[in-house]
Amino acid sequence: MADRVTVIGWDGSPLTDAARAALGAATLVAGAAHHLALPEVPPAAERIRLGSVSLAARRIAAHRGTAVVLADGDPGFFGVVRTLRAPEFGLEVEVVPAVSSVAAAFARAGMPWDDAEVVVAHPRTLRRAVNVCRAHTKVAVLTSPGAGPAELGLLMEGVHRSFVICEELGTEREQVTVVTSDKAADHTWRDPNVVIVIGGPVASGDSAGWIAGRNPSAGPRGWTLPAGEYGGDLGEGEREPVRTGQLARLGPGLGDLVWDIGCGSGAFATDAARAGAAVIAVDRDRHACARTDAAARRQGVQMQIVHGSAPQILENLPEPDVVRVGGGGAAVVSAVADRRPQRIVTHAATRDAAELIGRNLTEHGYRVECALLQSVELDTQAWTEKERSVAFLLSGVLPARGR
Repeated sequence: MADRVTVIGWDGSPLTDAARAALGAATLVAGAAHHLALPEVPPAAERIRLGSVSLAARRIAAHRGTAVVLADGDPGFFGVVRTLRAPEFGLEVEVVPAVSSVAAAFARAGMPWDDAEVVVAHPRTLRRAVNVCRAHTKVAVLTSPGAGPAELGLLMEGVHRSFVICEELGTEREQVTVVTSDKAADHTWRDPNVVIVIGGPVASGDSAGWIAGRNPSAGPRGWTLPAGEYGGDLGEGEREPVRTGQLARLGPGLGDLVWDIGCGSGAFATDAARAGAAVIAVDRDRHACARTDAAARRQGVQMQIVHGSAPQILENLPEPDVVRVGGGGAAVVSAVADRRPQRIVTHAATRDAAELIGRNLTEHGYRVECALLQSVELDTQAWTEKERSVAFLLSGVLPARGR
């Protein structure tokens, strides 16, 4: 095993005395090509070009001597430190940090970033990174080949955002470019790069938060908001007991894309967006679309609103993780199930309608649950009944599929 492993972050600034001392004593140095070309790397040291960090970690673990790993930015922030410290390698590391590429990108943009979401985009996680960009007003994306600014822009179709693209930070070739998301695919971008995605209202600098990223205490408490927050007069499938059951079964969260088909007043769509998910709200009624837009604005959440009739309008929408079908019955549920979201919820007014939808979901391979929900609202002054509602709540879950 290596006698000592030092991980040095590099942000383009001159190396610190501690970093120089560690490099001078190294018998093995691992890093990218531009790291290995630094004049401080000892000529006699064994050099490893970093591709797979796991493979490099095995070679370091087998090395007899002093090892140094060079990495861009802060190596403890979505960096190599996590892999090097994995139990299977048995490495103890010392870290000489540097400014993270995210911090550098926001510094170049002259923006605070304690209120930003930070996501990593690989080809396998790109869709979830895009969903975070859809749902939040300030997101930093650490990109990778095949999951860069162009790919982000293509998947953001239908949602307007501004991209601040920071290429090769800390090098002589550093460049910062501002484009709209629909123009990002028109260019070729150099790696490595960080993309700051901005859209919608950004909090003023006067309101300092207490937690980095999204403030979980922002807005009113509760999974669902009362009807009054949505202008009252909600449809049967939008009333609070049904909405709460729908949200509980879907469990929308950060990185998810939710379809709300037949969004009505926008109550469910807004509640899902308040949970941190990206939401596409669909309705054939322009008044419902306008009402949903107004509800989202009042609650300060982001969503995409699409006017059109299901199931036809669904064909060109991006793949959902979970779906609420608020209208359209078995035909729309069947079209949604063809897209294979992880979870689907809907409601029915009669048992016959519920059975039809349930059989349809079962035929599509979903595990189906159904509950009869009855709620009675009481006047707490006279303790008399004000309103009664009854609905069959159906949910379908695809077995053995995670987030």
